[in-house]
Amino acid sequence: MINRFDPGAAHTLSEADRTLLARRRATLGDIYPLFYDRPVHVVRGSGARLVDADGVEYLDAYNNVPAVGHANPRVADAVHAQLMRMNTHTRYLQDGVVEFAERFLATYPAHLDHVIFTNSGSEANDLALTIAKWRTGNEGVIVTRMAYHGTTSLLAGVSPENGPGMPLAPFVRIVDPPDTFRHGDAAGAAFAAAVRAAIDDLRAGGLGVAALLIDTIMSTDGIFPGPRGMLAEAFGTVHAAGGLVIADEVQPGMARIGEAMWGFQRHTDQVDMVTSGKPLAGGLPIGSLVLPAELSDGYAAGHRYFNTFGGNPASIAAAGAVLDEVQERGLLRAALDVGAALRRSIAEASAASPYVADVRGVGLFIGVEMVDREGEPSREIARRVVNGLRDRHVLISAVGRWGQVLKVRPPLVFTHEDATAFTTAYRAVLDTLAQEG
Repeated sequence: MINRFDPGAAHTLSEADRTLLARRRATLGDIYPLFYDRPVHVVRGSGARLVDADGVEYLDAYNNVPAVGHANPRVADAVHAQLMRMNTHTRYLQDGVVEFAERFLATYPAHLDHVIFTNSGSEANDLALTIAKWRTGNEGVIVTRMAYHGTTSLLAGVSPENGPGMPLAPFVRIVDPPDTFRHGDAAGAAFAAAVRAAIDDLRAGGLGVAALLIDTIMSTDGIFPGPRGMLAEAFGTVHAAGGLVIADEVQPGMARIGEAMWGFQRHTDQVDMVTSGKPLAGGLPIGSLVLPAELSDGYAAGHRYFNTFGGNPASIAAAGAVLDEVQERGLLRAALDVGAALRRSIAEASAASPYVADVRGVGLFIGVEMVDREGEPSREIARRVVNGLRDRHVLISAVGRWGQVLKVRPPLVFTHEDATAFTTAYRAVLDTLAQEG
C-alpha cells in the first residue's frame, strides 16, 4: 500500500492514539494496514465528512463505500426497520430481495436479466470466474498489470496488485492497461492487441481463454477511463476467441462515472457478467453478480450454490435505500457535473506545477499523475501530496504501477462546495511542494 502507516512511527502520535494503536496491534495484528503517515482516528461521519476523536472535520474525497454519504439517515433507517422485523437467509420467500432485484436489474442492459447476491465483490468475482470456466471449458484468465479483484485464493491468483508476495496463478496472463496518458488515442487499439497476444499465449499453453476480468476504469492501474468505446475492440477480441467478458464494477459502478450507471456502459453493452460490491449497500456487506439467465440457469442445473447471507434482508434493505438516494436525488447527473467541475479545478490548480503531468477521470473518479522534476513517475511526490492533504484535513489515496497517481473518489454526495474546498487544500499542498522542492 502506497500510503501505509509505518508502526515504527508510533512515537509521533498522541498518547491516546499510541495506546489505541498498541491495543489494535495486540488483537488484530499487522494484517490490517492503516493509512497516512499519521493515521486518522475517526469517530463519526456525515455526508462527505468524517470527524476525528478531537472533533476535527475531514473532507472525504476517497471513500466510495458510503456511496450516498456517511451515516446516511435513509440507509440507517431502512436497515434498522428491517432488523426489527427479521434478518435471515434466502431459502424463504421474501418480498424485499425480489423487489430490489427487479429494480437493480432495470439499471442494466436487457440481456443481463438475472442477479446472484453475495456478501462481497470478492465472492461475486470468484463465482463469475467459476461460471466462466464452466461455460467455456477453458482455464485462462486475462487481467491488467495492477489489477485487484478480491481476496479469495482464486482471485488473489489473478490480482497482481497484491505484489510479489502473492504468487499469480499459472492460468493468468497480464496485459498493460490502456494508458491514455502515455499512448493517447492509440491506447485502445494497443490494449486490444495485448489482449489478442495474451489469448494466443493461453492457447499455445493449452489453457484457452475463459475470461477477461476487467475493472472498466482501471482503478488500481492508475485510473484510465479513456474515450467512450475504448474497450469495445478488446471485448470483441475475447468473444471471438470463445471467452467471456466480466466487468468488475465494484469501483467504477453505481453512478460514480456520471455518464452511465455502470462503467462498462461507456464502452459497450457487450459484456457477459457484471460484478459489484460494497458501495451497493452504503457499507454493509453485499456483492452482486449480474448475468444472463442462460448462464445463471445453466450453471444452477448442474451445480449447487448457496450463500447464507448473500441477499440477506438487512443488506438488501440498505441497497434499496442507496438506490432510492441515487435515483431520487439525481446523483448520477450530480456525479457528472460535480466531477467535471472538480476535474477542471484540479487541472487549473496543477497547471504551473512541475510535479503534475496529467489530470484525468470521469464523473467522481479522478486520477492525478505525479512526477518528479525529471518527469519520471514519482511515488514519493504522490505520498507527500496524499499526506499533505491529510494534514489539511482532506482524505485521498494513491494507486498505479509506480504508486504515482492520486486517487480522488469521493462519496456521490460530494458537492460543488466540497470541490472548492478540495481544490483550495490541493493548491496549498502544491505550493508547499514548490517551496520545499
